[in-house]
Amino acid sequence: MRYMIIEHFKEGGAGEIYRRFAQQGRMMPAELRYIDSWVSEDLRICYQLMETDDFSLFSQWTRQWEDLVEFEIVPVIPSADACAKAVAS
Repeated sequence: MRYMIIEHFKEGGAGEIYRRFAQQGRMMPAELRYIDSWVSEDLRICYQLMETDDFSLFSQWTRQWEDLVEFEIVPVIPSADACAKAVAS
């Protein structure tokens, strides 16, 4: 399953987030797969696309960052699948 992770950086957190990332990497379990990410131009929100078969792995990963980031984790499906699902209902 794929998930859109919406990270809301805490006030003034962007610099520390990127320093920690440079020093320690993403710090996530191997079974949690990073696909791609985008950051808002004001450096306040990061959108990450990830994939895993085990949702519980997110808690292991978010614990490493929760002092700097508030997380929203949304299961997502491809647009074509959404269209088929909507038409079928």
